[in-house]
Amino acid sequence: MSKYLDKAKELRAIVVPHYNCGQSVVLPFAEDAGLTKEQVMGICANFGGGLKRASACGAITGGLVVLGLFGIDNPAEYYQVLRERHEGMLDCADLLRRNKELGGERKPHCDALVFECVQLVEEILRKAGKLG
Repeated sequence: MSKYLDKAKELRAIVVPHYNCGQSVVLPFAEDAGLTKEQVMGICANFGGGLKRASACGAITGGLVVLGLFGIDNPAEYYQVLRERHEGMLDCADLLRRNKELGGERKPHCDALVFECVQLVEEILRKAGKLG
């Protein structure tokens, strides 16, 4: 496992304070990107619950933030992989609805998406030579 995934798992296990999906994706990379915890908490405060409107998944959005922080301004691979894995869905409401149809519960589903996004972002950054 990587230090980024380990940190995301640690954050998702904390009940109070609650780290939303976007914060849980960005915080593991914060130090390497030159951001403080407080900055990330503010930047990503409204990412949970699909940007608080059941729209774009906050975990996916958090991954886009990390990619941008490291100079990846063409997230085509990121989107492609996620669409392939999730029946083309990138919105929170769609992802949660499909998870429910399959008998899944919300928290484990969201945790899994956070972990998936952290791993995918790390993979893309490593391939691009952006991480040590």
